[in-house]
This record gives sequence, C-alpha cells and structure tokens, in this order.
Amino acid sequence: MKNFKYNRALIRNFSIIAHIDHGKSTLADRLLEITDTIPKREMQAQVLDAMDLERERGITIKAHPVTMLYEAEDGNTYEINFIDTPGHVDFSYEVSRSLAACEGALLVIDAGQGVQAQTLANVHLAVDRGLTIVPVINKIDLPAADVEGVKQQIEDVIGLDTSNAVLCSAKAGIGIKEVLERILLDVPPPADPTDETLRALIFDSHYDPYQGVMVYVRVISGEISKKTPIKMMVVDKTFEVIEVGVFSPTAKPVDVLRPGEVGYLTANIKKTSDVKVGDTITSIKAPATEPLPGFRVIAPVVFAGIYPVDSSDFEAVRDALVKLQLNDSALQVEQESSLALGLGFRCGFLGLLHLEIVFERLQREFDLDIITTAPSVVYQFTLGDGTTLKIDNVAHYPDPAHIDFIEEPWVICHIMTPADFLGAIMSLGMEKRGELSKTETLDSKRLLLTYRFPMNEIITDFNDKLKSITRGYASFDYEFEKYEISDIVKLEIRVNEEPVDAFSCLVHRTKAEARGRAICQKLVEVIPQQQFKVPIQAAVGGKIIARETIRAITKNVTAKCYGGDITRKRKLWEKQKKGKKRMKEIGKVNIPQSAFMEVLKAGE
Repeated sequence: MKNFKYNRALIRNFSIIAHIDHGKSTLADRLLEITDTIPKREMQAQVLDAMDLERERGITIKAHPVTMLYEAEDGNTYEINFIDTPGHVDFSYEVSRSLAACEGALLVIDAGQGVQAQTLANVHLAVDRGLTIVPVINKIDLPAADVEGVKQQIEDVIGLDTSNAVLCSAKAGIGIKEVLERILLDVPPPADPTDETLRALIFDSHYDPYQGVMVYVRVISGEISKKTPIKMMVVDKTFEVIEVGVFSPTAKPVDVLRPGEVGYLTANIKKTSDVKVGDTITSIKAPATEPLPGFRVIAPVVFAGIYPVDSSDFEAVRDALVKLQLNDSALQVEQESSLALGLGFRCGFLGLLHLEIVFERLQREFDLDIITTAPSVVYQFTLGDGTTLKIDNVAHYPDPAHIDFIEEPWVICHIMTPADFLGAIMSLGMEKRGELSKTETLDSKRLLLTYRFPMNEIITDFNDKLKSITRGYASFDYEFEKYEISDIVKLEIRVNEEPVDAFSCLVHRTKAEARGRAICQKLVEVIPQQQFKVPIQAAVGGKIIARETIRAITKNVTAKCYGGDITRKRKLWEKQKKGKKRMKEIGKVNIPQSAFMEVLKAGE
C-alpha cells in the first residue's frame, strides 16, 4: 500500500453477486492475480474461501474483503476494494451489510445455467441500495453456453440493460481485464463526506486469539488511526484503537483509514457481544449524532438444540458458540436443559443451510462431539387472556385449555425451474401445504413459480426433494411473509407410558399421524429390547394416534420340562408372567444416545 497516494476519486468499492457455483470465487482469484495482489507462487483455487468447509462445498459462507491496487490504462493507480459476499439466501443479512459498504456490484451469471432464484433476491437488495450493477456473463467457453439467451433473461427477469455486459471465462482467464476496466468506468467513487465527523460501518468481524476481536469497517467520513478513542453507537461501548489496516488479502497494518476505504481495526475488544454487524463506529471526542441507517437485530427463523455428546464438554461448546457468534451475527444462543440430552443450547438460525454450517464448524474448528435436535420454527400462541407467547420448543407448550389460537409463519417462495418439471413441483407443493400464487414464463424453457408455504414445511427436506425431482436444475429462495392462524398440535411421543420431550414436536394436525407413525417405527428399531414389553405411542391431546410395541426378551422357562402334565408348564408360565408384570411396573427404559440421532433423521 506504500506506493498508493490516497485520492478518493481513485477508490472503487464493489462486491460480486452470484448464485452458488456460478464462478464467483474463481473470478475473485483471477482479479487477485491480474492486480498482483497475490504472487503467482502463493496462488491457489478459491483463495478467499479460507474455511475447509467453503472449499469442500464450493460455497462462500463468510464475507472476505480484499484491497487491490491496479494500474489502469489511463495511467492512474486505483485502489479497488472487493468485498466478497455469500450467495445463499440464509446469509442475506450479511450480503446486505456488505452491499452497504460498496458503491457497485458485479452480477455474475453462468452462461450455461442462466439467472437463478437466489441471484434474483440479492440483485433486488443491491438495487434497493442504489448500487451500480455491472452484468458479467461467465463460463462463455463452455459448450452449453447460451450468451444471447442469458442476456435476454437478465433483461426480462431482472430488468438490466445487457448491451454492454462483460463476457468472460474466469477459469480460462478470458475477459478479466475488461471486467476490471468496466468496474473503474461504471462504478462511481465513494461520495464526498458531508463533514469531518468519524462514521464507519461495521460489516463483519472475527475473533483472533492474539488480538481479540478484529472489526471489518468501511469508513464513510472522518479518519481512523492508531490511538483514536472510538465508540460503538448501538451497543454504546468505548475503546481505543490499537491497529488499523487493510486486507491484501492477509491483514496488513497501515497508518490511517480515510473516507471511502475498507479495512480492519483492533481495539483490545475481549467480549464478542461488544461488536454487532451493521453498527456505526464514531469518535468519542466529536461523536456523530446518529448511527448510519440499516442496522437491525436479525430475527432467526429456524431453531434447534445443540447438545454435547459428553456432558463434560458443555463449557467447551459454550466457548465455541460465543466465538462463532462474533463471526456470524445472525446466530442466537441461549442455554437450555433437556431430560433426555442434559445441558445444552437452544440456537436460532437464518435457515437450514445456516444450521448445517454452524454444526459442521463446531465439529471441525473446535473439535467437538455434538448432536442437534430437529429444527423447528417460532409459533405465536394467543392465550384466552389476550397474552401472546412466541414458542419454538415443545417443552414450553402451554396448557391447551388456555390457548385461544395458534399462528404459524408463512413464507413467499420463488422457484425457478425448467418447464418439464412443473407437474412434479406442483405435487411437491401440495404435499408441503403450499399455495401457488403465480406462474411466469421466463423463456421457452424456464418458469418462475411464486408459492406461499408454511415455513415448517420447507425447513427440513424441501430443498433436497426439489433438487431430486428436478435433477438439480431448479433453484429456490424464500422470504418471511407473515403469521397466519393454523391448526398446530403437540405431537407427544411416549415410551413405556412416559412422555419423552426430545422426541415430541409441534406439527400441523394433518401431518401428525404420519409423523407420529414414522417416529414410532424408528424407535422400535433403535431402542434395545427389554425384559418386558415396551409400548411406544404417539399422542395428540390425550388421543393415541400411532402405536408400536417392542417385544420382550423372553426365556424359555419350560425348556427343562420333558413330557409330564401341562399344568406344570402353565404354572411356570404364570410365574414368569407375574415377574414380567412386576418388572414392567418398576422397570425403566434407557434410551441410547444413538436413538435420538436416528429419530431426528426419521422426523425428516
């Protein structure tokens, strides 16, 4: 950064919007190569996707900023700040914060696959923020590429002019220079600051074991340097800056961050709760009067319990979740305990992929053995006295006599699919209690379906089923719409007449019997036989709707009786029956840990 003289007119801040697997990370690699940000010998694929998980799945989970210096054809050296964003719908808040730190966005579309549902959602976020959008059509060297068709789709579906769309192939390195020149031409430099007051947007953060919390910032006005006393406006905490720097792509300290620049700061922040993504940093000496717009506390939509397999790992799980929370502002955590699983945590997530990613990160990055309960959504209960309760855990289900009505969350879901699979998707929609509100034809082959679904129907296996019936061609994204009154019941699972909370769940009345039957059948397979018969029942409001029985382990007590009178055998059988009956009265069924995992799979 030494040879760059600060000039706000020569700064460009942009991010890339793309669906999963449309070549965003590969394009980022090429941009880093062409600007010599990373020497050739250190180059590797998906260089900004630092997590093993990101590399394996080929998706971006965390936003990674990087500052590149580029000598353009006009002779000037530009400072280009690229803020990499996740593509999946579950990380949309993270995307919105990253977009707030930019003036422009590259819309990368795969020339073979065309526009996808999640791209659509993120483009609307960028348009709402007033960003300049540069269309880039990637993978033009593929045999299946249909450049003209994709251009038409972008114009029809998104409404962007594609007459000057950049054509490139990130893998083959075609058209990368054109992409960079287009960023310099089309994306405006940062706006002039209104005054000298320090205002900086926090768009991400992570925990460094040596420096504490590293805060990623975009400076809007004013300057941040070493020893600047700062204040986080939303959480109302004060600190003194220890170091400021930029990412190129590893952290490099600099003397000062000026308006329009993107970088990081460390300030001896020990508590992860002191940093909130979307918060505004200002100086203590001359503070801003109000924070930058757009900050909101994110409400999770999917809840699941996370429990250590070994109860002695409880503290380790708590520490790991606190560190993850810092890097992932949408994760909500509160402690809970369960009779079956012991002490653990109730965690809130933005969606199912988010849950999977957190679960895997806990296992890999912190080397923990954990299990997770089936995901559930938040239901709104209105009681007879007018009070409303938000409940996501069956253990908190109120007395049915006091419930006036129950509401469940509904979402609007956009599904993009080849026209051939329309019938299969409609039958899946009916199975999931969906309502088709409109069908739009995108081109001769593709449709955009707008559905309404109860959220609890799409958080478990909807994506898997959609991919399997459309051979992976369909894509979907959803957004919360509203709560609606629904016939939700508590499905209680009883093992040997004892209710087991860990297996019980809240379901729609029409699905209760099928779900109850599936769980009972699974429990028969996974609970070991006892010395007595064990009934397994599924009940709704006291009425048994499904039942299975685990047969008793029996001993042949008459094996020693050769011939003789039948009464002798009957006497032994009666004695055995009495023993079994007494055992059933005092016997307890120990449910093995593996049974919980198996039932979670059955629940899906």
